[in-house]
Amino acid sequence: MSRPVLYLFGSAAPPVQQIPGVVRRAQAAGFDVCLGLTPTASRWLDSERPLLEQLTGRPVRSEYKQPTEADPWPKADVIMFAPVTFNSMNQWALGLTNHFVIGVVAEGIGKRIPTVAMPCVNDAYAQHPQFQRSVETLRNAGVSVLYGPGGFEPNEPGKGRPEHYPWHLPLAAAARLVGTGP
Repeated sequence: MSRPVLYLFGSAAPPVQQIPGVVRRAQAAGFDVCLGLTPTASRWLDSERPLLEQLTGRPVRSEYKQPTEADPWPKADVIMFAPVTFNSMNQWALGLTNHFVIGVVAEGIGKRIPTVAMPCVNDAYAQHPQFQRSVETLRNAGVSVLYGPGGFEPNEPGKGRPEHYPWHLPLAAAARLVGTGP
């Protein structure tokens, strides 16, 4: 039996720097992992790219492929987008697909690919009226957004603790979405 394919996407919030360990945890949970990053997250992890490509056995993607190129990844069984920044949440909810990761998750809604997302925003961003609308828009579209009690809870600006980002929550949710988790 083949392993379910997890598209693991991350945007430029400090927890994204833990992504090599997250790839390993996802693989240990039984996933075949394909890693995609927003452009800024990709720059942040540029020195990790060889390790990440070795771990996944595939290119780390942050840009759209050329129309004539074959897709280097298999089709996703589930998408996990974490951490998701304020900017990425709003772009996704508004359908602004100028970046590869946002384009894939936006299209994933229409393709009915099970998707879990967990934001990483501070309380000041969370109070912006568009953020709450974006969370609700994505939830209404079928995305499992882990935000609020039982998910990510915002911190005060400047008081983030990326080492405490609850990676286990979206990993467990992704496993449940494909029927491999508790």
